[in-house]
Parts: sequence; structure tokens; C-alpha cells
Amino acid sequence: MAEAANYSAEEFLKDGSPVEIRALRPADEAEMLAAIERTSPQSLQRRFFAMKRHFSDKERVFFMQVDFKNHVALAALVREGDEQMIVGGGRFIVFEPGVAEMAFVVIDAFQGRGLGSLLMRHLIQIARDSGLQQLTAEVLPENTGMLKVFERSGFKHAARRDPQTVHLVLEFG
Repeated sequence: MAEAANYSAEEFLKDGSPVEIRALRPADEAEMLAAIERTSPQSLQRRFFAMKRHFSDKERVFFMQVDFKNHVALAALVREGDEQMIVGGGRFIVFEPGVAEMAFVVIDAFQGRGLGSLLMRHLIQIARDSGLQQLTAEVLPENTGMLKVFERSGFKHAARRDPQTVHLVLEFG
């Protein structure tokens, strides 16, 4: 999946605003942390299933050391003046051969504008191209927006591993 490490695509949000969807880079760490600061506690809790505002060194290394084989991460960037700003991201992590788990976060100001769906579409295509057979996701039941994004993308409800989450699966057939 060497091409995933150089992945980049120009897209448009529902309102016509341009957004770049590209591979997360090591140099993005400071901007990724800044995006977390622009995200509400509720949105972070829905992503991490716990109140999260800061990350340990070990967590930061995990999120930034993306090999684009077993751990693929995309960032969504918009231009503000002369600067690009991360406004969301998505990733999948292979946890057994042929199967990966997906997760997303979109800063509050960009929720409901189609960014989650764009990230989903690109990650699904990368997963298919890499030969994965299945993508899974765990979503909190109250995260109705994200549940709709997964369902519109073809994910189906599956038996729950944890009674506190909704388990979703997309099979590539």
C-alpha cells in the first residue's frame, strides 16, 4: 500500500467548500493536536469512548506512526488564509488478517457538512485496494450522525461485543 502513504484527493463539502483528503504525515502532529483542541468534549468522548483532552507520549506515537499497511490514516484539511488546518481524520487498523477497525473524528465546526462521508469513502477504497475482506467499527448509540454515515456506506449492524456500543461490519464480497 505504498501508494496510500502518498494518498491525496481534492473534494468538496456539501456547501461547496474545498477540502483536501490526504495521508496523515509525521509533520501533521502539531496540527492534529490543535484539531483536538478545536473539538468539543462531547465529540471527543464519542470518538474515544472516554473524556479525552490530552494524549500521552505513547498515544501520540501510536496515532502518528502510520505504516500504511496495518495502520492507515487520512487527514482532512481546509485552507484558512495561507494556512492549512486539519478539520477531521479517519483511520483503520488491521487487527487480524483481512479485518480492520475504522474510527473517525471531525471537529464540531465541520460536522454535518459531509466530511465524515468523504473520509469514509476514501478509506473504504483504500481498504478494498489493499485486499481487506472486512471493516468493522464500534460506535456509541447516541452518536446518531456517525451511525448514519456508516449505514449509508453499507455497514450492517452485527452482534455486539460490548453492550455499550453498536458494532458495525462492512463485508467486501
